[in-house]
Amino acid sequence: MTANVTADAARVLVVIPTLDEAGGIETIIRTLAREKGRIPGLEIVVADGGSRDSTQRIVTRLTAELPYLYLISNTARIQGAAVNLAARLWSGRADLMVRCDGHALYQERHIERLLATLCRTGAASVVIPMDSTGEAGFQKAVAWVSDSFVGSGGSAHRGGRTSGYVDHGHHAAFRLPVFLSVGGYDESFTHNEDAELDCRLTAAGHAIYLDADVRVGYFARASAAALWRQYFHYGRGRSRTMRKHPGSLRLRQLAVLAHGGLSLASVLLAATMGELLWLAWPTLYIAALASASLELALRKRSLWGLLSGPAAAIMHTAWACGTAAGLLFVRERPWEPASKPFPQN
Repeated sequence: MTANVTADAARVLVVIPTLDEAGGIETIIRTLAREKGRIPGLEIVVADGGSRDSTQRIVTRLTAELPYLYLISNTARIQGAAVNLAARLWSGRADLMVRCDGHALYQERHIERLLATLCRTGAASVVIPMDSTGEAGFQKAVAWVSDSFVGSGGSAHRGGRTSGYVDHGHHAAFRLPVFLSVGGYDESFTHNEDAELDCRLTAAGHAIYLDADVRVGYFARASAAALWRQYFHYGRGRSRTMRKHPGSLRLRQLAVLAHGGLSLASVLLAATMGELLWLAWPTLYIAALASASLELALRKRSLWGLLSGPAAAIMHTAWACGTAAGLLFVRERPWEPASKPFPQN
């Protein structure tokens, strides 16, 4: 796909990995399908990982109405494998690939705007910010703190408002030949596969552009246990990316690791030496989270904001634990640029 390709000439593959997404998959498909009139070359592929709910039945019903909608089986189940499978099958049939999720909220003209950004910037990949959302209670608190500095450490794709070239972001669109040429997603990664791929993209000299005007709504986890599991897996995935690409570690990630280690050491020293002074760092941390909770509660005019601090503590602790567990128990070799790409059809 060249920089001057227009929407009416582009061949666009939209990939939606799914696993038990019956609650929202029809809305997402219909939102994206409305762009067919402006992008004649649009095809939508749902790569299902073996849903046990009615996801496959819903998609199959819609294929009868939408001849450019396809349902394929992703036997590997994970998202990265789903995108890779569709990319291989549509190699030579599409110029641009858009990755969508089965549990997100997309704006009108989402695909068209991504295409315009790819053409305008010449980037190999366009990434976008995620705006976390919640329907009630704890989920709201998680959503609010996720898009704050306390929750994300200033990550550009977490509620960010500034467009520009970046080294990582929430994956939205690729030039399909480039995606295939660098090998696609590493299917051994269940989490953090997007950041790992971005390392290979930039190492190959390709540009990644964050378009802050094209946004996606993301439903936050609704329970403390689900939030812990999510961030533990994030941390374990990041530990692999750190070792596969040693230069990928960012200051905000190092800060979370250092905080986790310092907090643990402080508690152990206080318990063994009987000196409360050793608890100074955890006390400061709790005070900072309490302040952030109060600020969010006042700004959002909701008492649920008071749970944002505890939610942030779960995120930080689970991520640090997952990263430490990954470093200790998961083996990973440094990446070698000679890795083979997917075969072209």
